Amino acid sequence: MSARTDLCSAILALLVERGETVATAESLTGGLLCGALVDVPGASGAVLGGIVAYAAQAKVSLLGVDGGLIAVRGTVDAEVAQQMASGVRRRLDATWGVSTTGVAGPDAVDGKPAGTVFIAVSGSSGVRVEALQLDGGRSDVRQATIDAGLSLLLATLEEQSAASGG
Repeated sequence: MSARTDLCSAILALLVERGETVATAESLTGGLLCGALVDVPGASGAVLGGIVAYAAQAKVSLLGVDGGLIAVRGTVDAEVAQQMASGVRRRLDATWGVSTTGVAGPDAVDGKPAGTVFIAVSGSSGVRVEALQLDGGRSDVRQATIDAGLSLLLATLEEQSAASGG
């Protein structure tokens, strides 16, 4: 098994064990994060689905991201990532929401260079966001974003388990 499959299997095992669910809100990864999760047998026990909101207006209409925030900061922003994760969590009634937004390249977007990425995980206790500056071409950035999103989700799940004594 690959490291990514191992990550997804660990995430799904924790979610199923706890009776929890996850949904994804993706921009630069275009559905690949959700796809990585559903590649694992038994994913239907925890994965509700995903929303690919590539364009700014899709982030607003599908995920409830504040259009004023996007107008001021652009779509590649920590708060946009937070709102995407919370929005998909609400829209799909999931325990957890995970989001990705960033610049895969080769060109800058909204003044942000290629490789600038924000990922977020939203749960009942709040939202955790991580800023990344990734190297490589378009595909490299997208693949590294998927791995980072999965890692952030697993770390958040494990920390919650440790905090609750489980």
